[in-house]
Amino acid sequence: QVQLVESGGGLVQAGGSLRLSCAASGSISSINAMGWYRQAPGKQRELVAQITSGGSTNYLAPVKGRFTISRDNAKNTMYLQMNSLKPEDTAVYYCNAVRLVGGSYSQYWGQGTQVTVSS
Repeated sequence: QVQLVESGGGLVQAGGSLRLSCAASGSISSINAMGWYRQAPGKQRELVAQITSGGSTNYLAPVKGRFTISRDNAKNTMYLQMNSLKPEDTAVYYCNAVRLVGGSYSQYWGQGTQVTVSS
């Protein structure tokens, strides 16, 4: 099992910055990838950014160049630095981990943290 706890959400004006953190605990050695998803009201949850165990990253097109995903292995923590925030970035942001065990993948989710960007 993997436990994920997010922090760092809040209210910010357009053009501002926030940094989200996701602290992982449990069976973290078998995590293959971690990522940040977001879900705005009335919309489907979407993958914002992902980082693999090898350090490869990928981003949702609208956030490329504004958001940066990173991790600190010593602290078992993943981050999402969000700059130049826009009102359309408003959503609940969820931390996600994918773990491969016995040939099958399992996903784990944090509780979510609200990000609100005012215009």
